[in-house]
Amino acid sequence: MNILLTSAGRRTYLVEYFREALEMAGLSGLIHAANSEMSPALLSADRQVITPLIYEEEYIPFLLDYCRKWEIDLLIPLFDIDLPVISQNKSLFAGQGTVAVTASPAAIDICNDKWKTFQTLTERGIQTPKSWLALEDAIRAIGEGEASYPLILKPRWGMGSLSVYQADQEEELRVLEKKIRREIQKSYLRYEAEQDKQACVIIQEKICGREFGMDVVNDLKGCYRTAVVKEKINMRAGETDGAKTLEAPLMTRLGKTLSGLLAHCGNLDVDILESGGQYYILEMNARFGGGYPFSHAAGIHLPYALVMWASGREPEARYLQARVGVKAQKDIRILVY
Repeated sequence: MNILLTSAGRRTYLVEYFREALEMAGLSGLIHAANSEMSPALLSADRQVITPLIYEEEYIPFLLDYCRKWEIDLLIPLFDIDLPVISQNKSLFAGQGTVAVTASPAAIDICNDKWKTFQTLTERGIQTPKSWLALEDAIRAIGEGEASYPLILKPRWGMGSLSVYQADQEEELRVLEKKIRREIQKSYLRYEAEQDKQACVIIQEKICGREFGMDVVNDLKGCYRTAVVKEKINMRAGETDGAKTLEAPLMTRLGKTLSGLLAHCGNLDVDILESGGQYYILEMNARFGGGYPFSHAAGIHLPYALVMWASGREPEARYLQARVGVKAQKDIRILVY
């Protein structure tokens, strides 16, 4: 079985996890890593490939040709803006024997578009921070007592901590909204913002409290298998640097609800805030997130499960059960080439 990780970036650990998964499943094969420029994960993979940029017309034809040439069985996209492009062409990959592990385009849209995340969760009675697209609507909500400063501003289609700011009063709110618009146009987020240039910034109430991450695991048919909850200990540039797994029945049930709502394949990475005994979903990513290694350290082996499902087998139950109370920290290493 051959596996291709696209937009692999710095996720060397996923290369290692999938290589281990093949060995555990008793399968031979190679781990391929793709990126638009040289990256650490490429150096760790068995084969490396530099692709066209995601939004270039040649991107999908290039990947289809590569998957056909190297007989790729599993295609794992790892970047938010990569997900919808590959998902929309999932049937083309399937037609030549490659399983693309993605959610549906509609589910990915809900996750990638923070406004649709807010609308979808609110409609279903799931707690999430109050949000506004129009600057004046947020200011009006403040004036009418429906919200209060500070407010958080961020790109509507964004990830990590890119262009995320806090406004403590109206003057800052107006200045920062313009600043984010400028920054979007200077980054790769401008491609996503093309969907609605006039409403490319989202404003949200700030929820203060404990921060959690949750991995919601579905099989390749989009059926719920498990959820792992972790309390975040350290954060760096919007990504979890340290975490501890814990037993949290309320959040786990919430994960099962999200699984049924999105019917994604593989992992759903969820950011949760707890305040006053209430759990608020902040963001969702329909992919392996930066917090997955902490689930892995606690005994979950999703790469192995994906390999087993793709080969028509069922993984042993223990690889879908996380141990509680496992603390872990990310480390830094240097790859020389």
